[in-house]
Amino acid sequence: MGASLSTLTENGAANGGPGLGDIPESCVACVFLYLTPPEICNLARLNRAFRGAASSDAVWEAKLPHNYQQLLELFPPERYQNLSKKDIFALLSRPVPFDDDDGYKEIWLDRVTGRACMSISAKAMTITGIEDRRYWNWIPTDESRFQVVAYLQQMWWFEVVGIVKFPFPPDIYTLSFRLHLGRSSKRLLRRVCYDHTQGWDIKPVRFELSTSDGQQVSRECCLDDTEQDEATGSQKRGCWVDYKVGEFIISGSDPVTEVSFSMKQIDCTHSKGGLCVDLVSIVPSDLKVCRRRGVLK
Repeated sequence: MGASLSTLTENGAANGGPGLGDIPESCVACVFLYLTPPEICNLARLNRAFRGAASSDAVWEAKLPHNYQQLLELFPPERYQNLSKKDIFALLSRPVPFDDDDGYKEIWLDRVTGRACMSISAKAMTITGIEDRRYWNWIPTDESRFQVVAYLQQMWWFEVVGIVKFPFPPDIYTLSFRLHLGRSSKRLLRRVCYDHTQGWDIKPVRFELSTSDGQQVSRECCLDDTEQDEATGSQKRGCWVDYKVGEFIISGSDPVTEVSFSMKQIDCTHSKGGLCVDLVSIVPSDLKVCRRRGVLK
């Protein structure tokens, strides 16, 4: 079967009939419009017609978001001038720092769907008491894409607030906090988690989200909800968990959308501690579901 397939990639099949090499490049390009970028790159190796169609600007422009020109403005002009649409897609699919925040805010295009994803480090957020090492510490770790997380040792007033302004492409986005109960480190090349958590099972943490066009979401969640862990079969302690805040919709009417988000537990009747705050992720909602199910990596 492998031999017969290889003959189809030539200009003619073994019996003199048509092969894949006889398909016009324009027809191949029309088919590529319905495929994902990884699939296009794999098929480009078949023959010259497929390779030419896989480099077509019309194919790759369809994979880019409508406002990709605004995303290119994050680069100096010499980085993207004279680039093909395929090279522009490759450029934008790598994490791009923005907002002049020392690289602690990143935007990139998902390599399978071409949709915009964003991460915001705890370094780019306002954390109450972060300057006092009795309460908070910055912990370097390779478990974070930003190589550093904020670790709460003990505090009564817990509040983390952030804001981002960006020309999001039209989509439905999910905003989540990435948190870790306990502190992990490496010992003899093995991951070790130190469980010094306290106070997260007494009262819930309040998550809030709002946008400049009036969308608002709020929810409450006990970070150390052991009953829920037993029901779902997942363990919250010792693992990084994405706590969903909510969804917001970008319709494309506003050139720039401001998104505010927060995480609070300001009931001073008990202290809280033993929590790592890594980042906030903003990802298209159905893309996040696909990754959770293992459809996308």
